[in-house]
Amino acid sequence: MAESKIENINIQCEDPIMPPEALKAQFPLTDGMVATVRSGQTTIKKILHGDDPRLLVVTGPCSIHDIHAADEYADRLRRLSRELNDRLFIVMRVYFEKPRTTTGWQGLVIDPFLDDSCQIEEGLTLSRKLLARIAEKGLPAAGEALDIVTPPYLQDLFSWTAIGARTTESQSHRKMASALTATVGFKNGTDGNIDIAINAMQSVASPHNFVSINPQGRVSVIRTTGNPNTHVILRGGTSPNYSAEHVADYEKRLVDAGFAPRIMIDCSHANSNRIPENQAVVLDNIIAQKKNGNQSIMGVMLESNLNGGQQSIPEDLSKLKYGVSITDACIDWDTTETLLRRLHRELPREL
Repeated sequence: MAESKIENINIQCEDPIMPPEALKAQFPLTDGMVATVRSGQTTIKKILHGDDPRLLVVTGPCSIHDIHAADEYADRLRRLSRELNDRLFIVMRVYFEKPRTTTGWQGLVIDPFLDDSCQIEEGLTLSRKLLARIAEKGLPAAGEALDIVTPPYLQDLFSWTAIGARTTESQSHRKMASALTATVGFKNGTDGNIDIAINAMQSVASPHNFVSINPQGRVSVIRTTGNPNTHVILRGGTSPNYSAEHVADYEKRLVDAGFAPRIMIDCSHANSNRIPENQAVVLDNIIAQKKNGNQSIMGVMLESNLNGGQQSIPEDLSKLKYGVSITDACIDWDTTETLLRRLHRELPREL
């Protein structure tokens, strides 16, 4: 009987990559790096549970495609964070993976050379190199956990993690999030559905078992105790959802589900109608809510880069503009500094 192939018909090739422990060995953690991450994780959990009155601020590029520009941004943000640290706890947004509804650039981890060559091992290496540099500066980092296999390579250097609007409802991502040490924020769905984020929080607080890889790169059953440090992120849906009326509604839903009402507001995405300048409008509304006595808003997110706007990836990569996003449009550094100084100045003094 003639052999006929019944599996792997659509697989072109299989390229093994180094295990997580081998990548970590290339960038060994220093005492300073460990202190940055541990302090960041601890402080964010205190903010989440109301034991630290500061406002958590996650700000940085929509995505990282140039580690040199990201390094410069980190230097600027670290200097500013030291000035504003009494009232704001600032964490740099360092996103290496991007979800795509159809096709498009999927982030530094997947396509580090911006040419669809998908040299993933090089992408992981560049990503860890940048995270190590940021941690050595003393600046906590925030990321999005998108691929459920890559966390063992990078997650130890994140102080806060997001699960995006497209994956909050995913059972696989909920199981993975239950294993994370960092606080995890769940975004509402792209249609504005907040219930999927609350359901995710309930799921992630419980123990789970799932298949992933261990530090040696072996496929393993991961058994977790659950992650109690989670919150919702309002990012808008078919319309913005950051108003005082929206926040009051979500506070009640969280309490009804058994959670303390602790909310982060994403000033970009649908809340800004994807117009970067509108992030200032959202932030001013948050300031007004805090002045009116709001206690549930514990954090804000901004999409910010060295230079404003957005650019498409050119065929000639030498024509890329330095410090300009290749995914969502961002506000520039000067605007970012102005907004954060205003936030620091205008927040009620009891904070």
